[in-house]
Amino acid sequence: MTLINILDLIGTFVFAISGALAASEKRFDIFGALFVASVTAVGGGTTRDMMLGATPVFWVTDTNYLLVISMAVGFTFVFKERVARLRKTLFLFDTMGLGVFTFIGLEKALLHDISPAIGVIMGTFTAVLGGIIRDTLCNEVPLIFRDEIYATACIVGCLVFIGFSFFGISSIICTWSCIGTVIGIRLLAIKYKIGLPKI
Repeated sequence: MTLINILDLIGTFVFAISGALAASEKRFDIFGALFVASVTAVGGGTTRDMMLGATPVFWVTDTNYLLVISMAVGFTFVFKERVARLRKTLFLFDTMGLGVFTFIGLEKALLHDISPAIGVIMGTFTAVLGGIIRDTLCNEVPLIFRDEIYATACIVGCLVFIGFSFFGISSIICTWSCIGTVIGIRLLAIKYKIGLPKI
């Protein structure tokens, strides 16, 4: 298992916790929490695979994802109060997951001979669509529609990867530059309260 795979599972775990916490705040039952956690963690990647025709989708052939999601929901159910107090730590891992999911989505699209422009969309969808579904199910305005820098960070990360690849830079540097760009932009935006202009 590579470092990317490990970070992918960590991101899945944290995204699932965010879904479980959102369900908890809405007083959903345990099934509702499991459902929301699942779509938060794998909703973006599932949509990506279906749009690319990459079936069966990734979590159908790798049950580690379902195991990690179930563990996240159980962990949140048992340690809800402690988890709620770890929001800064969860935010950090959520940001790492955002970067990793962006890269995985972009890479998978490019491996299917999709144009770079569509690859950017697939990378962004992979990272943010699960959160959109979570917020919609919980009757909240999705995070990416507010003034926070979220999806924009994913788009820039994808463009960095594509730009570096165009100039023949090694795949390892391209990969970590993409992930690092997403993480860096997200952290700076939160620290300095940078957002997109509102209409």
